Amino acid sequence: MRRSRPPVTRRLALAAAAVAVVAAAPLHALAAQEWPNKPLRIIVPYTPGGSSDIIARAISPMLSEALKQPVIVENKPGASGNMGADQTAKATDGYTVMLCDVSALAISPSLYTKLAFDPSKDLKGVAMLAYSPHMLVVHPSVPANTLKELVELSKKSKIDFAVTAMGSAPHLAGFQVASLTGAKWEYIPYKGGSQAVTDTIAGQTQVLMNGMLATLPFVQSGKLKVIGVSKATRVPLLPNVPTLAEQGATGFESGTWQGILAPASMPPAVINKLSAELIRIIRSPEIRARLASQGAEVYTMNPAEMDAFFNKERKNWAAVVAKSGIKLD
Repeated sequence: MRRSRPPVTRRLALAAAAVAVVAAAPLHALAAQEWPNKPLRIIVPYTPGGSSDIIARAISPMLSEALKQPVIVENKPGASGNMGADQTAKATDGYTVMLCDVSALAISPSLYTKLAFDPSKDLKGVAMLAYSPHMLVVHPSVPANTLKELVELSKKSKIDFAVTAMGSAPHLAGFQVASLTGAKWEYIPYKGGSQAVTDTIAGQTQVLMNGMLATLPFVQSGKLKVIGVSKATRVPLLPNVPTLAEQGATGFESGTWQGILAPASMPPAVINKLSAELIRIIRSPEIRARLASQGAEVYTMNPAEMDAFFNKERKNWAAVVAKSGIKLD
């Protein structure tokens, strides 16, 4: 005996129920299943050749392979990383993220009187990737081999201190060292770390504070002379180079971390999916060894840990900015 079909009204009700079940599924879960289906763009808000740029280009081939989509690295420098950060915060395509350091995320809120974006609301952490200490280096012709000698020289002669960007972490680190030791130097601002390094190598400026990842190769080649590293303990790659704290900058420690951030509008499930891939890649023996050879260490955090870390960092840097008296429009 053949069963009769349900009445039209019942069939419509069943169909509506099925649609309701699909609709009830979280949109971010569905988005994660479909993501990615086009290229991913990584904005680096600094000039090529800096620490963030180096890491972005190191991980992009492996990330592209994992996602089965092209990964495009774009440099968008300006305003200590704020221009690229603002562009990332306003991206709505679901395929734009940013790889940056402490400056735009933790320092800018205290440094700038006006920001086009709110780092705490408009950007979300995806994955912390690496950390490297700052290095205080000089042009080889500078007649100083220790921090004490450099401080004494700065009191007798004009010393130009190359600043990777006004209000950047290396700039504020240089201010802290001067405050602790009495050093006197004139800050010369640049639009990025690579330009500051180039001019210090050329002798246009005499002193530079910069991330070890981007600076160590020039120390190893003899193009720059290292005065000290801004870490609590000596760096294994440079065991004979004392820390700045050892040399009179008591308690001083400074460095830069690199992490991936996304617009706050990106679905959480997509952020978690991307985070897992990034942490897997940065922890791979190949990338870990590559970073270690340049003085950086793998330093990972998941999205929740990153957001908590940013909140703490903003408070720490706010105190440094306040003491420096630096304010930018």
